[in-house]
Amino acid sequence: MGKLFGTDGIRGIAGKNLDAGIAYRLGLAVSEVLIDNSQTGRPKVLIGMDTRWSGDMFESAIAAGLCAMGSDVILLGVVPTPAVAFLVKKLNADAGIMISASHNPAEYNGIKVFNGNGFKLSDELEARVEEIILGDTELDLQTGSDIGRIYDERSYVGMYIMHVSEVLEKEKNPECSEGRRVLFDLSNGSASVTAKKIFSCGCAGGFSFDFLADTPNGININENCGSTHMNRLADEVAEGGYDIGIAFDGDADRCLVIDEKGKLVNGDQIIAAFADDMMKSGSLRANAAVVTSMTNLGFHLMAKERGMTVRVTDVGDRYVLEEMLRGDFNLGGEQSGHIILTDYATTGDGQITAAKILALMSKYPEKTASEIFSCMVNMPQVSINVKTPNRLKKKIIADADVADKVREIEEKLEGRGRIILRPSGTEELVRVMLEGEDQDQIKKMGAELARVIEERICGLL
Repeated sequence: MGKLFGTDGIRGIAGKNLDAGIAYRLGLAVSEVLIDNSQTGRPKVLIGMDTRWSGDMFESAIAAGLCAMGSDVILLGVVPTPAVAFLVKKLNADAGIMISASHNPAEYNGIKVFNGNGFKLSDELEARVEEIILGDTELDLQTGSDIGRIYDERSYVGMYIMHVSEVLEKEKNPECSEGRRVLFDLSNGSASVTAKKIFSCGCAGGFSFDFLADTPNGININENCGSTHMNRLADEVAEGGYDIGIAFDGDADRCLVIDEKGKLVNGDQIIAAFADDMMKSGSLRANAAVVTSMTNLGFHLMAKERGMTVRVTDVGDRYVLEEMLRGDFNLGGEQSGHIILTDYATTGDGQITAAKILALMSKYPEKTASEIFSCMVNMPQVSINVKTPNRLKKKIIADADVADKVREIEEKLEGRGRIILRPSGTEELVRVMLEGEDQDQIKKMGAELARVIEERICGLL
């Protein structure tokens, strides 16, 4: 078996390349690596999950591994990923584990691990956990009363709901009572247990809310809904006369927007609007935002115009957060909708992002959603995913024929665009992204490069 951890935890098809045995070993490994002479008495680990059927299987297996090593387990049930990160710190736990494959279809699942401070693991800690899962390390299993116990505490999600509600109440303009109609897409995922309680409470006064994809059944998570399938939300916002549409992914750590015209507002544009407003209010630390190499050139142009500093990291919200912590910045994120506001959270939080979006709308009641997010103009961008076996990803990126094609495209762009070629950290894909002034031109260039990659994959198989 190859490397387990990608850019956002472990992912795989449940019961196939991600099974209960791996989950049990992960429970053992987390206890061994993260828990060292716990200061809270018996070590305590939280487990949350999204709405997939396979979540129960993985919850039981991980809990068994943790208990075997002497850790007590608190089962949170179905919760958003950022709720686990929040509650780890709130409850003074030693670690938190989220069972979710985020935006992927229901047959997939995954495992994300947080340390006692609510942060995702570093590369070094992930490597140590992975070594134990895949290796034959002898571990000190407990016996008798030293074996851990399991406690079902599904009501704890209420503390997270209160936290996000308080963010909305703090950020929102209390003098604005003008009604705005909001349509949420809950992706039949984790937000289904939290969003209605957060956004239908008194602190969200001045807005009226409707909800789509809010009836999870274990197999419909992300099915033609959520932040990776925005067409239905776009149609219903435009046809229903809503002021804005807001979509989460399966575990609610991402958030994307549909404006009143039915047009997509991506993560880059959301970060741009936040940054613009935070600069005006003096709350953007160091007048800086942290983004990734995939962030649209339009964001950089907007930042330059406003005198904002932009820090760029590799793709992955974990790398964004690491740079934010190094520089003490309080805004960062990705085009996909992972947006981190460290004044309120230790990880990307879709519902906190939504709360801040609604706060912006209440702050500028004279502006439509499209006007609020117009501070940044997207440069034309084309993204293509090429199916690539994991073992060939690095070879394809370094392939001479592929490199020649990349150079050819760069010469044609003449410095007025860019091309990024990178392996996916979670799927068997090589991702191709081009930006430029002419949508048709870069679309054609992207197709040509994808064709070369496909030919080289065939040659290497």
